[in-house]
Amino acid sequence: MLAANSGYSREERGPLSEPGRLTARRKRSDMKGRGIFMGMCGAIWGLGGVLLLLAGAVYRLSGIALAAFSFDLLWYHWGVLALSVLGMAYAEGYRAFQQRFSPRVAARARYLKDHPKLLHAVLGPFFCMGFLHATKRRKITSFSVTAGIVALILLVRLLPQPWRGIIDLSVVVGLAWGIISLVVFSVLAFTSDRFGYSPEVPEEDAAQ
Repeated sequence: MLAANSGYSREERGPLSEPGRLTARRKRSDMKGRGIFMGMCGAIWGLGGVLLLLAGAVYRLSGIALAAFSFDLLWYHWGVLALSVLGMAYAEGYRAFQQRFSPRVAARARYLKDHPKLLHAVLGPFFCMGFLHATKRRKITSFSVTAGIVALILLVRLLPQPWRGIIDLSVVVGLAWGIISLVVFSVLAFTSDRFGYSPEVPEEDAAQ
């Protein structure tokens, strides 16, 4: 009845009037803008939270490590110190952080930016470290490594000085390496068109 009175058929008028189409486009644009903002905030919070966690550990351990030098260190102390620092720089800094942890965290932060979800953004640091929305293998690795680190910290606390300071100094070197590598990989992840590291999300398990 209304169509007849207006002089136009439903087909001629189209499914939506021009103001309606503009409103729909505006809503889609607003939702897309909010998604981009949430994804970027989640990625920044995720990376920032991980970096703060590592920097906090460096700050706490540095005082204990420096206290070791207030003791009269003998030749075997210096020998263990050198071996420990070199070993931790390679095992923790290069192998664990540079080759595994840092590129994975950066890849997951990039994924979070491109696929924003409120829960993932709020729990950004945990998401980036692979504690949620990750492949089964990644979750097992993340929880296992965390448990191992906690156990190592508890064991090192039992050591007297200067041995505790020597071990803590080597850990600080590894963590500092990790912080630098994470910053480098994060810059690459957010400035490169392609980032050759997998975020290890559940979609990858489903695709296999």
